[in-house]
Amino acid sequence: MAFISYVQDSDIPERDRVADDDNIIRIHGVHSRVMRHHFDLYLELMRRRSPLTRRQREMIAVVVSSYNDCHY
Repeated sequence: MAFISYVQDSDIPERDRVADDDNIIRIHGVHSRVMRHHFDLYLELMRRRSPLTRRQREMIAVVVSSYNDCHY
């Protein structure tokens, strides 16, 4: 697995910071506007109105992560 250093919160403009306690999205911190857009896309897909329930969306995410051999 590749190792990529995370950008420190203090190096990310405040307007682009996201609540990412698990450091899953922070990898985009090297281009903080992308990180903000990625987080907004995640919120739209996983938390907003949808024909799928939140539980169904979470199950799909778990299956895809497992298929991709993700560890989180």
